[in-house]
Amino acid sequence: MARVRVGEREIDIRVSTVPVAEGERVVLRLLDRDSSLLPLEALGMSGPVLSGFNALLGEANGMVVVSGPTGSGKTTTLYAALGQLDAARKNIMTIEDPIEYKLPDIGQIQVKPKIGLTFAGGLRHILRQDPDIVLVGEARDLETVEIAIRASLTGHLVFTTLHTNDAPGAILRLLDMGVEPYLLASCLKGVIAQRLIRQLCPDCREETDISDKDAEMLGTLSEQQGKTVWRPKGCPNCLEGFSGRMGLFELMLVDAEMQKSIRSGSATADELRSLAGRSGMTGLQADGVEKVLKGITSLAEVVNAASSNG
Repeated sequence: MARVRVGEREIDIRVSTVPVAEGERVVLRLLDRDSSLLPLEALGMSGPVLSGFNALLGEANGMVVVSGPTGSGKTTTLYAALGQLDAARKNIMTIEDPIEYKLPDIGQIQVKPKIGLTFAGGLRHILRQDPDIVLVGEARDLETVEIAIRASLTGHLVFTTLHTNDAPGAILRLLDMGVEPYLLASCLKGVIAQRLIRQLCPDCREETDISDKDAEMLGTLSEQQGKTVWRPKGCPNCLEGFSGRMGLFELMLVDAEMQKSIRSGSATADELRSLAGRSGMTGLQADGVEKVLKGITSLAEVVNAASSNG
């Protein structure tokens, strides 16, 4: 990890190197606090998702899961969530691997497996610190999940992440890991799934009609055929017609019907999605459609993001 100053901005650079046949391959990940430590309102959540997620932040206890593939912005969402909380009045602690950004008034622990400081071990130490809110960077194994669930059932609000395709998939993943259905039903408050999409450059985007092929790629767009959407062009102010990124989101809140389904231990992803839909959940693809019709992004971006695997 290196830190450089570019003008008035400080940027952390995470370096990964591996030997390859031609020599050494290097990948740099740029971590810019100014662009990554954002308020929730700047992430691209629709009104209902934002209000529902804010309601989860107000819960006194329980578990909230953020799911999505690697690089989908889960950490950014969690840091934005922590930024909404009153860290001066609440005891907030995290266990992360790695700590991407230092947050004021929050106790952050870096995982160090070489000295036995794993997610599970660190979480045990955190619970002796009388926390109000706990962030577990990743639910990697059953031991970590069981401790997190126990914490959520004993008066703590716990946030964690999973690599799953969608919100219903997070529930099935936890059950597959060995979590008892009755415990999961009792502690889980909600799951927010997300993807990242590129935003069209407002200076050069071009209008276009939705074609038959486009409507077929996104079935929910069939009724929008003939409407105007936008596509990337490219100009000196952007990169291949895109400038900046935002998220696609789906928020699944766990109500009484959902709890009953989880407790049965036999619910399928389709059944969970149907229940969530009846409670008002809008899927990732539908959120993408809305952003396409508003001219925020392109059809190709939504198709690529909504079909990516966790």
